[in-house]
Amino acid sequence: MKKVWALLSESLSGSEEQDYTAIGIRRAIVLLSIPMVLEMGMEALFALVDIFFVAQLGEVATATVGLTETMMVPVYSIAWGLGMGATAVVARRTGEKNKPGARVAAAQSVLIALLIGLALAIPAVIFAPEMLVLIGAGEDVRAVALPFTRLMLASNLIIMLLFVVNAVFRGAGNARMALQTLALANGINIVLDPLLIFGVGFFPELGVFGAAVATCTGRTIGVLYQLYHLTRKGGPFAIRLPDLRPVRDVLVGIIKISMGGMGQFLIASLSWVFLVRIVAGFGTVAVAGYMVAFRIIIVTLLPAWGMANAAATLVGQNLGAKQPERAERSAWLCGHYNMFFMVTVMLFFWAAAPWIVSFFDQSPEADAFAVLALRVVSLGYFFYGYGMVLAQALNGAGDSLTPTWLNVICFWAVEIPLAYLLANSLHYGPIGVYASIAISESLLAVLCAIIFKQGKWKLMKV
Repeated sequence: MKKVWALLSESLSGSEEQDYTAIGIRRAIVLLSIPMVLEMGMEALFALVDIFFVAQLGEVATATVGLTETMMVPVYSIAWGLGMGATAVVARRTGEKNKPGARVAAAQSVLIALLIGLALAIPAVIFAPEMLVLIGAGEDVRAVALPFTRLMLASNLIIMLLFVVNAVFRGAGNARMALQTLALANGINIVLDPLLIFGVGFFPELGVFGAAVATCTGRTIGVLYQLYHLTRKGGPFAIRLPDLRPVRDVLVGIIKISMGGMGQFLIASLSWVFLVRIVAGFGTVAVAGYMVAFRIIIVTLLPAWGMANAAATLVGQNLGAKQPERAERSAWLCGHYNMFFMVTVMLFFWAAAPWIVSFFDQSPEADAFAVLALRVVSLGYFFYGYGMVLAQALNGAGDSLTPTWLNVICFWAVEIPLAYLLANSLHYGPIGVYASIAISESLLAVLCAIIFKQGKWKLMKV
C-alpha cells in the first residue's frame, strides 16, 4: 500500500525531468496516466459547474449556455487537433533528448495557437448576433445570450492557448502541470460562478453573463500560469520572444499532424448530430433519454481518454529515443489497462443504470430510454478500451491521417447508415441507434489494432 501511495504522490508532484523512456513501462504509464485522467475530469468540470448554477436561472439561461457551446464546437475541434500535433512533435523531441528542438516545437505551437485564436475570436465577436440567428436562437434567448456569447467567443484565444500549452506539457511528460493549470482555472470558476451569477456580497448580480465572466477569468488565470512555467528560467522549455519567430519546417510538421486531429474530432461530433436526428424521429422523450445517456457516457469516457493521452506521449517519446518496440509495448499495455476500466464501467452500467439516470429528474419514459442506451452502447466498451488508446498511439507517432480515415469509415460509412437501417427500416427504434454505436466503435477498435500491429507508424518522421 505504501508503494501505491508513493507512486500516486510522485505522479502528482514528481520531477519535470522524469525520463519515461528509461524507467519501467508500467511505472511510466502510472506516472503519466494519473494526472492525465484527473486532467480530463477537470475538463468536464467546467461545463458541469456552469450548467449547475445557470440552470437555476431558468430555461432561457440554460439555452443560452447550450447554444453558445454548440457554436464553440469548431473551436474545441481546432484546439484539440492542434494539441495532438503539439504533443506528437514535443514528445518526439523530448524522447530524442533534444531540448532545443522541444523548446522550438513548444514555441511554434504557442505561435499557431495565438494566430488561430485571434483569427477565430475577432470575427466571432463581430458576427455573434448573426451566428445566434443562424443556429435558431429565438428573440427571447438572443436578448439574454448576446453579451454571454460575445464574451465566450472572445475567449477563443484563451481556449486555444489553454488546450495547446497543456498538450505541450503532456508531450514533454509533464502531465502534472496540465492538471495544475485546470485545477487552478476550475477553482476560480467554481468560486466566482455563484458570486457573479447571483450577486453575493459586494459582487454585482450579472446573471448568465456572470457565468461567462467567471469561466473566462478562470481560464485566463490558468493560461497565465501556463505561460509563466513555459517561459521561466530553469524550466523545461524557458521560451523567449525570439523563439516565437516562425520556423517553417516545424510549423508545417505541427499543422500536418493537427489537421488529422481536427478531422477526427469533427467527424465524431457530426456523427453524433446525425444520430440525434435519427433518434428525434421517435419523439422528444427518446431524445431526452438519449441526451442524458450521452452526458453520462462522456463523463465516464474521460478517464479512458486520459489513459489514451498517456499512450500518445509514451509512443512519441519512445520513438524519439529510437525504441519502437518499447513504444509498441507501452501502447498495448495502456490498452489492457483501459479495457479493464471500460469493462468495469460496462458492468456498472448494467447493474446500476436506473439508479444513475434517476439523478437527472426526468419522466419514467425518458429514464427507460437512457437506461437502455447506457446498457447497449456499453456493450462495445471491451473493444473501445483498446480502440481509443491505439488511435491516440497512432496520433502520438505522428500518423493522424490513419485514424481520421478510420473515423470516416466507421462513423459515416457504417454507423450512420446502420443506425438508420436498424432504427427505421428494421423497426428496432432507438435501440437500433444504440446498437450501431457499439458496433461501429468495436469495428474502429479492430481496424486500429490491425493497422497498429502492422507497425508502419514506427517509420513516421516528425
